[in-house]
Amino acid sequence: MTIRLGILISGRGSNMQSIVRGIREGWIDAEVSLVFANRPKAPGLAWAREHGLPTASFSHRGFESREAFDRAVVERLREAETGWVALAGFMRILSGEFLRAFPDRILNIHPALLPSFPGTDTHRRALEAGVKLHGCTVHLVNEVLDGGPIVVQAAVPVRDDDTPDSLASRVLVQEHRIYPEAVALAASGRLTIDGHRVSGGGDAHDDAALVWPAADRRHTQGAP
Repeated sequence: MTIRLGILISGRGSNMQSIVRGIREGWIDAEVSLVFANRPKAPGLAWAREHGLPTASFSHRGFESREAFDRAVVERLREAETGWVALAGFMRILSGEFLRAFPDRILNIHPALLPSFPGTDTHRRALEAGVKLHGCTVHLVNEVLDGGPIVVQAAVPVRDDDTPDSLASRVLVQEHRIYPEAVALAASGRLTIDGHRVSGGGDAHDDAALVWPAADRRHTQGAP
């Protein structure tokens, strides 16, 4: 059954755009119920409107608490009959109010290979740590910052001449690949959670889907 997906952004929403492309190409069985931004001038809102997507926005600054803001967002998502939520550069930590509204149905993309480098400034920290592989992770959101069960990951090699910006640009390419892939798995109904482990069934999570250099997996998910 087609899921109704709410997408939350704070900026340009490049990961949102990659998800929407997958939906419109027909290999993600989802419909965008709402694109919400906590920054009314977020560039991603304009893109969403131009592409005919329902949008809403109000600033968190007008609320007395994080919980009050989250309740208002949840109400708007419920009005749109949202079943799953994808955080696509949404620069807010969710409260328990939000998590309880969509248990095990909130996805997030993080620019590091979790559990390494949770939080911010991941590319600089990875370079300072001297890692040879860096990457990105799609995970389910829980009460631990960047600590929810991992759905899918992709890695890129760290080059000797990398800067935080150059590394970020290569990681972003992989973000745009694996986030739609994770949404497709959620939409398929095949995601299962056992403690902190997530499985998706079938062959969608073989080695080629997880580690750089990775093939495009859309053909395993029904793309033409």
